[in-house]
Amino acid sequence: MKSKSIKERLRDKFDEVVEKPMLTSTIVLILVTMLVLGLSMSYYIDDFHAFWGQILAEAHGMIFDIAVIGILLFWLNQSGQIRQQIRTYKDEIDDFRLWESEEAAFRTVGNIKRLNRHNIYEINLVNCHLARTNLSHVNLKASNLNSSNLSNSSLIETNLENTRLNQTNLENSNLNQANLKGAYASGANFKDAFLIKANFENAFLIKTSFKNSYLMESNLQNSYLMGADFENASLYKADLRGAKGLTIDQLAKAKTLYLARFDDDLLEQVKAVIPELVGS
Repeated sequence: MKSKSIKERLRDKFDEVVEKPMLTSTIVLILVTMLVLGLSMSYYIDDFHAFWGQILAEAHGMIFDIAVIGILLFWLNQSGQIRQQIRTYKDEIDDFRLWESEEAAFRTVGNIKRLNRHNIYEINLVNCHLARTNLSHVNLKASNLNSSNLSNSSLIETNLENTRLNQTNLENSNLNQANLKGAYASGANFKDAFLIKANFENAFLIKTSFKNSYLMESNLQNSYLMGADFENASLYKADLRGAKGLTIDQLAKAKTLYLARFDDDLLEQVKAVIPELVGS
């Protein structure tokens, strides 16, 4: 086998050095240092004191550059990277939208939690498949979850304040102590859901289904309940004072109203028409 020529060996060596950034940088630093020190040698010998003062002046300028320009550039770079990450998480949610699979659900939940870590809570989740996922303690304040599927999911202490949940499927989900204050959940499905100590204050719950749900100690004050279905729902200690559109016919379908709180006029109707529900 023919041995390599000197030119070829030098080319290989050069390629090897270039492929190693740290080695390349070190070599460049050594060469530049030797060049600068060589050119400055006469100043060191003839007038070292004056020359050293100039070096210190340049050092102060370098510190200023690092402190101001360096930090500013670093901050801008970091901010740009964070914005790009946020954009990527939102794009991935869009990619998985309408895809009804476990992978889509868990990937979307992962992106939601990453957005939360960047203090992003208002997220577009319309028509997203999130069934059988864990969204407990997640902040989705003012997000849009219209027509999404969250059935059989865990949303314990989740913040859903002012969130849009119109036509959303939350069947058999756990929303104990969830905050749904001011939520828009008209036509939502809370069938068989656990809603113990959930806060629905001022929420829009028009034609919402609470069939077989557990609303013990939940707060429904000043909520809009026109046409809401409470068939076989447990409203033990629920607070329904100030509820709009709530009728005795809706309450008659409930499983229990024991210790529930009503406006005075509605309470009188309950005691007269369905006393067995408030005394059981």
